[in-house]
Amino acid sequence: MRVIAKKALVQFWESGHGDAEQPLKAWHALAKAASWSNPQEIKDKFASASFLANNRVVFNISGNKYRLVVKVDYDFKAIFIRFIGSHAEYDKIDASII
Repeated sequence: MRVIAKKALVQFWESGHGDAEQPLKAWHALAKAASWSNPQEIKDKFASASFLANNRVVFNISGNKYRLVVKVDYDFKAIFIRFIGSHAEYDKIDASII
């Protein structure tokens, strides 16, 4: 999969969330190597992933300390980073439209 906006992940761990660096790098490596065609293929790799409307997927990062929201385009094999933040920050957004 092509991961669009990896810079957002880097900016997140460089802005005071250094504990998320290795988990985000691991997530990125797995996502980049994947070729997901449907939500079940994501669920097979990330059992705790949550699926929302509009092809949004929520991943738990750093032992569920952070939430990563992406939009997946299965046809174009692309993942768009939409949000990364704490649970409190996540609770303030509508992840299905962000």
